[in-house]
Amino acid sequence: MKLPLALILALMIFGQAAAPAAPQPSLLWPDKVPGEKGTLSPEVDVTTAKDDLIAGRPVIRLGNVSTPTLTIYKPDPAKDTGASVLVCPGGGYYILALDLEGTEVCEWLNSIGVTGILLKYRVPRREGLPMYTAPLQDAQRAMGLIRHQARELGLDPHRIGVLGFSAGGHLAAALSNNHGARTYPVIDAADGESCRPDFAVLIYPAYLTDKDKGEQVVPELPVSVTNTPPTFLAMAQDDPIRVETALHYYLAVKNAGVPAELHLYPKGGHGYGLRRTAVTVTTWPDRVADWMQASGWLKPAK
Repeated sequence: MKLPLALILALMIFGQAAAPAAPQPSLLWPDKVPGEKGTLSPEVDVTTAKDDLIAGRPVIRLGNVSTPTLTIYKPDPAKDTGASVLVCPGGGYYILALDLEGTEVCEWLNSIGVTGILLKYRVPRREGLPMYTAPLQDAQRAMGLIRHQARELGLDPHRIGVLGFSAGGHLAAALSNNHGARTYPVIDAADGESCRPDFAVLIYPAYLTDKDKGEQVVPELPVSVTNTPPTFLAMAQDDPIRVETALHYYLAVKNAGVPAELHLYPKGGHGYGLRRTAVTVTTWPDRVADWMQASGWLKPAK
């Protein structure tokens, strides 16, 4: 039976209206961004035709970020556990791999019932400052905002983690170990909330140790039983960043008496995100889900 054209059009319009709206970014800072002088060119995807594909697909490499944002990706209400994760893409603190290590990760988190919250932090490195200074300000601000707004967002304020890749892994570790005081002037009530993550996931993290000092953990990561939350790490042995950076950070966390889990794989290199290939290291999301489940992060609050 053929439907009348008017009915078909009505159904199409209804379907479009019923489709969920795409998550919209919100500004991280209500007014002036700390230390910004407005000298950067506009944000731009710096990917070129010469850049490598990952799992046969291109990557958004976002540069010139001076206006940091948060974008909240909520899971299906029927699967929602109340847990959430702040996602920090990598890119050497020069660019952000915005889809590979950002939006796609939030969508995966949604699939296991977790709210993914994408942090678009400032890059590239600000001249005259440590590479992580502006990003850590953004991450601290983000975690405080999430916890401050947790109830209205339907989130458990005691199950908010952080997940980072490469330089974003370093940023996640910096946030995990620097939460006693804000690294910027306090603005509002959100900055009165704890910015300590309840757990941390570091995937092929960079810059955690100093190879010239016997793989000593870098000074900006003061690991301790009170500073550092439970931590998961994954890395490949052939990663050009050096697998030692994950090994020695894991040992520091373990020796501090903090629960930690480390997965090492023989092959995989660097920068694979969670795009599944035949290489075993790309199964890390399954291991993270297992760890989160075993740790109680995925158990809905009663």
